[in-house]
Amino acid sequence: MTTIDTATITVELPDAFDPRWNRLPGIHVDGRRIAIDPAEYFFRFESSTWLVADWELVKAQLLDVDETTESAVEQLALDFIKQHSESSSDATRVLATSYEVYTYLFREEHLAGLGLPQITADHLRMLREAATLMALNKVELDGRISNVGPCWFFPVASSVVFDLDEATGGMLDEVYHGGWFNEHRRIESIKAHAALGGRLVHGCQSVPDQSGGVVAPYGASMANFRDDLAEFKAGWIEQVYARRVTAAE
Repeated sequence: MTTIDTATITVELPDAFDPRWNRLPGIHVDGRRIAIDPAEYFFRFESSTWLVADWELVKAQLLDVDETTESAVEQLALDFIKQHSESSSDATRVLATSYEVYTYLFREEHLAGLGLPQITADHLRMLREAATLMALNKVELDGRISNVGPCWFFPVASSVVFDLDEATGGMLDEVYHGGWFNEHRRIESIKAHAALGGRLVHGCQSVPDQSGGVVAPYGASMANFRDDLAEFKAGWIEQVYARRVTAAE
C-alpha cells in the first residue's frame, strides 16, 4: 500500500504573496511564507513526488540554446529533462523552482511589447503567484490527473483571490494561456518549464471553457487527460467559485 505524504507544505519565497490567498481552503499566506495543508487544499492529491530540475542549470544550459532543423525546441527541452531532472518529494523545492520559472516568464520588461496596455505590473504579479502554486498539480504518464488544486482553474481562482471581474480574469488567462500571444514567448515557456519536468498544457480551447492547465510530462496521454478533466471539472470549478467574497463581506 502506498502512503501519500500529506504533511503541511511550507515555503518562504523571495517576495510576499497577496494575503487574499487565505480565502482558499488549506492555504495560509503570511508575507513571504506560504503553508499548504494538502488534505484541505487539493481536490485530489494522489502523488507527493514531482519532476524538477535545477533552475540555475536551466538558465545556464537551456535558455540561450536555439533550435535547429535537426532539433526542435521541444526536443531540446525533452533531452534536458532526461539528462538533468529528478523525482523529488520536496514540495518546497517545487514551489521555489516554480517561482523562479514564473518570475522569469512574467517579467516586467515584456510589458512594453505585449500590445495590451491594460495589463500592468500588478497583473504580472498575480500571474506569477497563481502559476507558482499550479506547479503542485500533476498529471501522470497515463494521463490521469493525480493532483489538482484550485489554481488549476486560473481565471476562477484569480476572480476569488484578486477580486477580478470576469473580463479582466479572462484577459489574464489569455496572457497565461497564450504564452504572450507569440512564438517567441512560447519558445521561452517551453525551455523554462523544463525546470518543472514537462511542458505547459491546457484542457481548454480558450477563456470561456475555463478548463485550466498543468505542467505535464512529455509523453503523457492527452486523450486520457482530457477525459479525466471533463468528468470532474464542473464540480471543482463550483467549489472554487464558492469561495468568492461578496460586496457585503
